[in-house]
Amino acid sequence: MYGVLVLFLGKPCKNYLIRGAAFSMLEDKFGHFFELERKFVSKLDKEGLSRNTVKNYKTDLDCFNKFLRASQSPFDLNNLTTDLAQKYNDFLNQKLNSDNSKRRRIQTLRIFLDFLVGQSIILTNPVRNLQSSPKFLDIPRPTPFSDIKTLWTYLLEEKESSDEMIKLLAQRNQIILLLIFGAGLKVSDLSHLKEKQIFIDASPRVMLTPFKREPYTIPLPPIFASIFLEYGESLSNFKKKSGLTFDELLFNANPYQIISGGLSPRGLELIFEEFRKKLVLQLTPKSLRQACIFKWLAQNKKDNIIKEWMGVSSAYSLKLYKDHATNNLYSDQFLEEMYLNLKRRRTPTISTNLL
Repeated sequence: MYGVLVLFLGKPCKNYLIRGAAFSMLEDKFGHFFELERKFVSKLDKEGLSRNTVKNYKTDLDCFNKFLRASQSPFDLNNLTTDLAQKYNDFLNQKLNSDNSKRRRIQTLRIFLDFLVGQSIILTNPVRNLQSSPKFLDIPRPTPFSDIKTLWTYLLEEKESSDEMIKLLAQRNQIILLLIFGAGLKVSDLSHLKEKQIFIDASPRVMLTPFKREPYTIPLPPIFASIFLEYGESLSNFKKKSGLTFDELLFNANPYQIISGGLSPRGLELIFEEFRKKLVLQLTPKSLRQACIFKWLAQNKKDNIIKEWMGVSSAYSLKLYKDHATNNLYSDQFLEEMYLNLKRRRTPTISTNLL
């Protein structure tokens, strides 16, 4: 009798047909280890990582599982040694051509084994002794300037809705756009950003408080002050009526009500996915952030300042951005111009209604 070998993801793999007895032996051999992998992935999912990120972790761990199954030596958790890690590295060198792909799979295994160390399941992480493949950076692919304008126009119009929830969601999304395109924030930065981290004055700024370095601030476009005050008033009124209290700047909601304060990285990516489908845009949080970096270069910001705002080390190279800067010219002046134009167009209408 034959059974289908089920890989870590629980998906059948037609290339692995083995006899039932052998299948049971493999389950006994790796079952506990695979269960630990499932717990690790479940933890990532609960932390709110994006769907694609969790999927990539699963794929990378599945690659390690295939390596383990191909190994003829007995396996238990005590076999997670530097020698085994090196053999896996050799396995990747044979199977993969891309250095970045090899690097990612080793990095995933390192993070998973760190998880096991943290759970006191193993004593040390052998992958930390490996020399990883060199990292090759992809060419930046920023959101086209015209697409950013299209999205901003859409949000300005949505903000004028008579429906209170539609208006509030549009204002929240304006804040998201301004924090990413205006200040280069990542979805992980936005996820639990607090209102108190926003400073409104002649030059609005957002303060980030990374775990491994001192807090620092990033300037925001001047229009952010007006948008923030309008959003703050709408959000405060909605929270009072709904009996809600939370300190986060953003919130998770459905079309009818706020569900909770804060907005997970996955939730943010879903918002951008909706924009892509509805407005037919080339838009992701990453591509919008890359547009911000090109904007800083166009504003002649110094390299060390840009790196600080990006949250990267001084050794990080901006060469790829500089090489493509002449083809990617961005400005944030249109944000205020379009906002004021819409306001001026509405003023005569309001005055006429009053008469």
